[in-house]
Amino acid sequence: MVKLRHALVVRGGWEGHEPVAATDLFLPYLAEQGFSLTVEDSPAPYADPDLMAGVDLVVQCFTMGTITREQSTGLSRAVAAGTGFAGWHGGVVDSFRAEPDYLHLTGGQFACHPEAGGETFVPHRIEITGHDHPITKGIADFDLVTEQYWVLTDPYNTVLATTTHAAQGPWSRPVTVPAVWVREWGEGRVFVATPGHDLATLEHDSVRTLIERGLAWASR
Repeated sequence: MVKLRHALVVRGGWEGHEPVAATDLFLPYLAEQGFSLTVEDSPAPYADPDLMAGVDLVVQCFTMGTITREQSTGLSRAVAAGTGFAGWHGGVVDSFRAEPDYLHLTGGQFACHPEAGGETFVPHRIEITGHDHPITKGIADFDLVTEQYWVLTDPYNTVLATTTHAAQGPWSRPVTVPAVWVREWGEGRVFVATPGHDLATLEHDSVRTLIERGLAWASR
């Protein structure tokens, strides 16, 4: 009998990112891929080493909020031991900002959406850079009208897609930042996509494909 892989879905925090509806969108896909599912509304399970040892993939959609050092350390150790970690938008890069170990694991942090005039939904392009990677292979550049994240990232990431903020306000030239990236963490893998503010964005064909492939790639 083939053993099912186990996915832990951690969702909650700021309700503006619709954490329940957003993660519900991907639960059928995970089930189709042969995962048993556990859904939690806090990062508390990260601190349970016995539970985390049996988790093959963590899908997180938890914006803002707090995490304890024990929980953060537990997550990082689980990923280093082979558990995959994946998420999108503020549910992964605007989470637990006060915990350095968590920021180190994810490799990026939301800084702002700095559009002039305070309008956060703006037309912008996602440009694929990792054309040979299994997550992005065959996906063309695409346009969105939604939040465009300006993120702070580190050079350990493998960047698969970028987005460019036009020159405006206090900066005098366009600024290109990562929009999709992956990183290997010990025996585990991390996947991050910055598009995904709302259900309409997550249901965009290219965004949804990127995330579904990212979940599959990250999993043990």
